[in-house]
Amino acid sequence: MRDRLLKISAVLRALSNASLWLAGVGLVAMTAIVAYQVYMRFVVNSSPPWTEAASIMIMSWFIFLGAAVGVRENFHMGFDVLLYFLPPGAKPWLRATSDVAILAFAMGMVFYGGELAWRGLGVRIPVIGLPQAFTYLPIVISGVLMCLFSLERIFLRLAGENVDDAEADPSITEA
Repeated sequence: MRDRLLKISAVLRALSNASLWLAGVGLVAMTAIVAYQVYMRFVVNSSPPWTEAASIMIMSWFIFLGAAVGVRENFHMGFDVLLYFLPPGAKPWLRATSDVAILAFAMGMVFYGGELAWRGLGVRIPVIGLPQAFTYLPIVISGVLMCLFSLERIFLRLAGENVDDAEADPSITEA
């Protein structure tokens, strides 16, 4: 069982890295689009209508993908302040509670984001021609990734793996 979990974890690590790279490419693309918009507005005096909508949409994609990666890398919000005051035996329980809360929130993202995307399938964004559902897909995809990453942490913890790195756990000190 443990070996299977570690193989799944390797696949999820690759998925997380791909998501992070995609988010990085999105950040660069958004920056280029905004720079192009500024140039066209102030130098050419003719701003293209699609640049604002495209940059906002790309921004939502890289923000949500980055949030999902943050769940896997343990950069999300948690109960870290309590970790300083609790005995070492309570810390895994607190971290597991955090993972379950993230899982529940991510399931809500998938469900409600899916409803929004479904409702926007028939509506087109005028300036870029994409379905409005494309605006809400980052919520759904990020929610699915967060579900996978939080389940990974829960199952690895149940299998006895250390998923809490030294930076996240203040009680662990380096020699």
